[in-house]
Amino acid sequence: MTQQPAQYGPHHPAGYPAELEADVVLRDGATAHLRPITPDDADLLVAFYARVSEQSKYYRFFAPYPQLSDRDVARFTQVDYHDRSALIVTVGNEMIGVGRYERTGPRTAEVAFLIEDAHQGRGLGQLLLEHLAQAARENGITRFVAEVLPDNRKMITVFTEAGYKVMREFEDGVIMVEFDIAPTDTSFGVMQAREQRSEALSIARLLAPSSVAVIGASRREGTIGNALVRNLRDGGFTGRLYAVNTDTEADEIEGVPAYPTISDVDDTVDLAVVAVRAEMVADVVLDCAAKGVRGLVVVSSGFAEIGDEGRKRQRYLAGLARSYGMRVIGPNALGVINTAPEVSLNATLSPLMPSRGRVAFFCQSGALGVPILADMVRRGLGLSSFVSAGNRADVSGNDLMQFWYSDESTEVVLLYLESLGNPRKFSRVSRRLAGRKPVVALKSGRSTQGVPLGQMVRRSQLPPATIDSMFRQSGLIGVDTTGELFDVAQLLAHQPLPKGRRVAIVSNSDALTLLALDTMAGCGLDVAGEPRNLSPDATAEDFGAALSEVFADDRAHSVVVIYTPPVQSNGAEVAQVVAAAAAGSDKPVLSTFLASRSVPEELRVPDAEGGAARGSIPSFLNPQYAVGALAKATYYAEWRRRSDSRIPDLPDVDTRAAEDFVAEYLQRHPNGADLNDADRQMLLSFYGISVLPAFPVQSADEAVQRAADLGFEVILKATAEQWRMRPDLADIWRHIHDEDDMRGAWAEMTQTFGVASDPSRAQFVVQKMAPPGVPVVVSALEDVSFGPVVTFGLSGVATDLLGDRSYRMPPLTTRDAAEMVREVRAAPLLYGYRGTDPVDISAIENLLHRVSRLTLDLEEVVKLDLRSVLVGAQGATVLDTAIRIAPNEKPRQDTPARRLT
Repeated sequence: MTQQPAQYGPHHPAGYPAELEADVVLRDGATAHLRPITPDDADLLVAFYARVSEQSKYYRFFAPYPQLSDRDVARFTQVDYHDRSALIVTVGNEMIGVGRYERTGPRTAEVAFLIEDAHQGRGLGQLLLEHLAQAARENGITRFVAEVLPDNRKMITVFTEAGYKVMREFEDGVIMVEFDIAPTDTSFGVMQAREQRSEALSIARLLAPSSVAVIGASRREGTIGNALVRNLRDGGFTGRLYAVNTDTEADEIEGVPAYPTISDVDDTVDLAVVAVRAEMVADVVLDCAAKGVRGLVVVSSGFAEIGDEGRKRQRYLAGLARSYGMRVIGPNALGVINTAPEVSLNATLSPLMPSRGRVAFFCQSGALGVPILADMVRRGLGLSSFVSAGNRADVSGNDLMQFWYSDESTEVVLLYLESLGNPRKFSRVSRRLAGRKPVVALKSGRSTQGVPLGQMVRRSQLPPATIDSMFRQSGLIGVDTTGELFDVAQLLAHQPLPKGRRVAIVSNSDALTLLALDTMAGCGLDVAGEPRNLSPDATAEDFGAALSEVFADDRAHSVVVIYTPPVQSNGAEVAQVVAAAAAGSDKPVLSTFLASRSVPEELRVPDAEGGAARGSIPSFLNPQYAVGALAKATYYAEWRRRSDSRIPDLPDVDTRAAEDFVAEYLQRHPNGADLNDADRQMLLSFYGISVLPAFPVQSADEAVQRAADLGFEVILKATAEQWRMRPDLADIWRHIHDEDDMRGAWAEMTQTFGVASDPSRAQFVVQKMAPPGVPVVVSALEDVSFGPVVTFGLSGVATDLLGDRSYRMPPLTTRDAAEMVREVRAAPLLYGYRGTDPVDISAIENLLHRVSRLTLDLEEVVKLDLRSVLVGAQGATVLDTAIRIAPNEKPRQDTPARRLT
């Protein structure tokens, strides 16, 4: 049996940065573990160095260096993790690569790598560089330098292809490399492209194995082990199939060759499907590692869904498998399906094998997977691949989206989500995928923010609307029911995307036409001309004539056909006419045809395998379902067509000064605190946000003096939080022109609110009158799950009660900011409502971008409110702010450096 990898958790040296530990995916799709080096790694380092070739050693030290001295080992393993740091990559109990940096100046460090020859070409150098750069940035280092021999082309490539702007000089026979390590758009793009390729390949290893072993196979009918063997066999798996059961001496199980252990299988095994008791799974993982298995599907239960003990077992399962290069689907999973003819894999507990199709499906729920597959079979909706992740200890929807992004067999992606383990990465990956293929998502638990049993995720405190906003930002098609999920999938899998919102209706039922029109009005779709209402006994010729007009009408972007047959008619002739009229059209066509809920045989364009090819016309139970699906497809098409969006450049932002300010503030307030007025203005100034000064006053005389200093035309404002926006109390007295006005205002407001008993906490402030405008609020919150989230809305109690807010995750593109302003229901107030002047929308968008940049740069800004902003015809004035800075105990999950989360 393979040994368990060494554990370092409880014995870290002082200052050990545990947050830098990461499971990573290599270029070939295998996994490894990356972590900071420790003094306990001395033997690991010596063994690693002994396996490295003499040439690689020469490239590292510029001289023959056959072995490390005790002094070398001590120096290389004993670091301070600040000025000197090193990261190693391990697989199982072996080190396969190491990278280190050593500070050479206040903000400069020299970086070097050594990769075992057998593992060169797997992307280790690139991964180490990314993670070293992240660690160095956190310690105030902004620039890396390196010395490389001219013929060490692999290392030169690591630097030049990282996406940084690299400067090279040739000096004394050595190439001097130097570059800033601040993330750039280019370096982000490089990392994300590498991430997509490696994670996609890691999933391909699971979905297209050449050989599969069922561990826990059984001869007894009704058992999980027996069902898995039967479904793999009966599903027509084209590869080699093996059954493994330690309790049997049989040569075969269900006609499949059987072995007592996986090590006894006289063949390579790519994928292991595990169905043993939970307490046995860890030993199975070690056996699979020794056998060289590439991936695991664990259907066994008894993990996080049973409580603390199960959570520990699940965490250990994922870490153990990854440490030996394997990805895990599950535990408590239904399994995986790949309908590609060259694979034909049904490694699930469902006997139903859907037909080949263009729709891919990720489902977190194992229990829901069986009825979902059954519904797809009933509808005749073909699949390309299906994955039920169960407790999702490792492989998640993010991984599958990375795979489907480049999978030519998949044209539409469906997601059933119970939780989001890494919302920031989900948003980024899904947005990239949606730009290429439609993604339809159903998120359960939105109203409760509940986390299902078995889902080990951070619990968000944000309102459910955040999920909807994130879906819109990423271009996802959000739906509310599984029926709606498949309705939209039927349309997208068979018909083109609409080019606009105008819909033509051809119908022989007035009642159903009215239903369609009502649904269109509610969905924001428009009617193209008058509906073509035919008589109930309309013939095929009547439908043909009406459809000819519709398809020739440039006003119509989509067509809905409603056919309710007269007595003793099967509609075959009408179907032929509809299919012929739609053939070759670039307008999507939907139908309510004989109340069927699939792609009827009469409206089907058969593909090579007898399924429904593109151009087939889907049918829905009633026009409401058809129009609802069409509306979802229409808005997605609009999202795809929108002009290119970009993250704006803000040249006046001083990120370094802001970071230094935050670091110094936390030295003074190690537990965090709310910033005072001066500190708030200072921090916001680094991001080009100015605040109209407000001056605290304790008496009428002081208020008069401050107003005089400001030249009057001021306001007097109560500052206590409980008085803000009270509909029954006026907390602001405006238009104070002289001393008499101020004394009158003071008398009235102190009678209402009283005077602060603590002089250090002023209850009133005097502030210069701002130009007239519409009051809005811009906020940002650092959520433990989502990371930074920016919020926009109009000020007012009614807005708060209705939750009329828009949400987005930074970084904000120009499109994101524009949509945030326009999607709140009170937005008409900004555009000239009932004769008022329109406000400066660009000023709002500018503030949104600046707040987005600030909260993205500074994790420690856990809450920021521009809680009173007046937006006028020209510009916006920030009147009141609140900011809290605190140490971030749980770092963001989607870091610039690639890692599995």
